[in-house]
Amino acid sequence: MSKKILLAAGGLLCMLGTAAHADHLVAIAGPMTGQYASAGDQIRKGAEMAIADINAKGGVLGQKLKLEIGDDACDPKQAVSVANTMVNKKIVFMHGHWCSSSTIPASDVYDESQIPMVTVSTNPQVTARGLKNIFRIMGSDDQQGLVAGAYLAEKFKDKKIAVVDDKSAYGKGLADETAKALEAKGIKLVLRESITAGEKDYSGLVNKLKAAGVEIMAYGGYHTEVALILRQAQQAQLKLTVMGSDTMTNTELVTAAGPASDNVLFTFSPDPRKNPDAADVVKKFRDAKVEPEGYVMVAYAAMQLFAQAAEQAKGVKYADLEKALRNGNFDTVIGKVAFDDKGNNKLPGFVVYQWKGGKYDYVEP
Repeated sequence: MSKKILLAAGGLLCMLGTAAHADHLVAIAGPMTGQYASAGDQIRKGAEMAIADINAKGGVLGQKLKLEIGDDACDPKQAVSVANTMVNKKIVFMHGHWCSSSTIPASDVYDESQIPMVTVSTNPQVTARGLKNIFRIMGSDDQQGLVAGAYLAEKFKDKKIAVVDDKSAYGKGLADETAKALEAKGIKLVLRESITAGEKDYSGLVNKLKAAGVEIMAYGGYHTEVALILRQAQQAQLKLTVMGSDTMTNTELVTAAGPASDNVLFTFSPDPRKNPDAADVVKKFRDAKVEPEGYVMVAYAAMQLFAQAAEQAKGVKYADLEKALRNGNFDTVIGKVAFDDKGNNKLPGFVVYQWKGGKYDYVEP
């Protein structure tokens, strides 16, 4: 055999070897910059730790995972751009996006390109459109609003309650569901208002709340606006308790609102830091000076879902992954996860939390 043939054969073997050990490209997307960047940071930290742990155990099907990060800044147009970029990079799995208004348009791109995605976005339309590629690891706003409304109706039935939203797909959807749940319990709302997210002055809303004697505000939206409303309520000498939702799991709320953050209640999934089976992972995060709050452990769980589904599917082809995710039962740091035909978590669960002294925990019975 000539030297040229030997060299060619050697090159081919080298190429085959490289292909055999190529990385699986997986991705996260969300607000890595902008006013909600702290949530993106939680997602990134969770995904990075999960991938490091998975790779340390040999990866997935003998191949390592490599993380791509997309920044949509919670902007729908930017989310679509991110989705197209990820398609071009040939990712095999997406954990994202965060804001429902970004997830909904981006998911169409992933669906067309046959890329499975696991999301935390809670607007019911995320999974109600019949896309086969999308799976929601958390519950939805109709479930979350039901829990919030029931809690307020039981604990504050003699108080004046307002419902406010930020006009976003997530915020308005959640506020509508909370209002519906309150009304079903016989609670008549004093006010139903909307604000524009990103503004700096909510004194107009605060004045309306004060004039109506509102003591409890159920809010659909993000922590940044809640912090401002609470501070401006204090300046107006309005003592206000806020019922928020999953986006309140952020210490930025405490930094911005100060002691007034102790007046914030919110709904969120059961705290995975209390899961005995996740104790080792929780310790690993804390040893790395990362508090695994908010979406940190959820992002870790999303990567566990991909790894387990790929192992069950014996590959990363879309049809096999989609089938494995839809029909499988998965053990994760947030507990057992399984999905229904629409891609919703079969056992979502929401509980009520309260901030106290800079930390959140379940409300007292």
